[in-house]
Amino acid sequence: MSYVGPDFDPPQPRRPRRSPLTVAVAALVPGALLGWLVYEAVGGSGGDGGGTAQATVRTSTTATSGAPASSPAGDDKNPNSPAPTLASATSSAPAASGPLKGKVVLIDPGHNPGNFQHATEIARQVDIGTNKKECDTTGTSTNSGYTEAQFTLDVSHRLKALLEKLGATVKLTHDGSSPAWGPCVDQRAQIGNRAHADAAISIHADGSAAGNRGFHVILPGSVHAGAADTRPIVASSADLGERIAGNFVRVTGEPPSNYVGDGTGLVTRKDLGGLNLSTVPKVFIECGNMRDSKDAALLTSGAWRQKAAQGISDGIVSFLHGS
Repeated sequence: MSYVGPDFDPPQPRRPRRSPLTVAVAALVPGALLGWLVYEAVGGSGGDGGGTAQATVRTSTTATSGAPASSPAGDDKNPNSPAPTLASATSSAPAASGPLKGKVVLIDPGHNPGNFQHATEIARQVDIGTNKKECDTTGTSTNSGYTEAQFTLDVSHRLKALLEKLGATVKLTHDGSSPAWGPCVDQRAQIGNRAHADAAISIHADGSAAGNRGFHVILPGSVHAGAADTRPIVASSADLGERIAGNFVRVTGEPPSNYVGDGTGLVTRKDLGGLNLSTVPKVFIECGNMRDSKDAALLTSGAWRQKAAQGISDGIVSFLHGS
């Protein structure tokens, strides 16, 4: 989604928010799988502005999602290559035994491929607490036409399969064809709330200018207006977001954004209905910039999308383990 565009879219905080993301040095913490990973995002020609992005992140020192982080999946030459396992839209297969058994995760694939055929419906204004905005948008695409909606569904299906292997019950807000468009951003939040999700994430890719690249995780700001009250989830969502960001760097090698977040890979916003209206810990992730050629080459790779799903999964696992 475009950073400046509309939203494409009470548990108590588990722990106070740690310091802003800085980059990590892999070191085992006694009695835990978490450590610090040191990462340097080396600037390239036109890509990182010639600078070095740094961020402090909490990350697992070992992959926890049951598959090698570098294992290829999908066809790199075909961005529409499906994930290995495509699960149903809003329900999870019976939970397997595993470390996440009993946990519920909500995955929100940003946008819907059907939005293009429903311009009137998605333009309807909905209340997000702080103001009103469009029900949804079509999202962005690469210059070659690979759409954000295709990308988010593919990564979401891969992520769902990884989490289900670990025993989690996984809900999707939509599956591309059901519903035919949307849901609206307020409904996306409500789906996670009704599921009493232990963690929720909305998957996106950005549509910024060429030369702007890297990922960023969007955290909910403290909002108390209208139907929105994020105060109970601000700290826990920050914890979730930091863990996802740290593992995303580690597994994918994608640098933190060089155009928002001051190199931290974290951004706090109060204008997204999917966050404002959530009563469960929730974040958005912009996995990269579809309009930058370097990022687009990654986003259209099936192998890289598997890494993206793995990194997000590892972050969620770390958060749910609370270690």
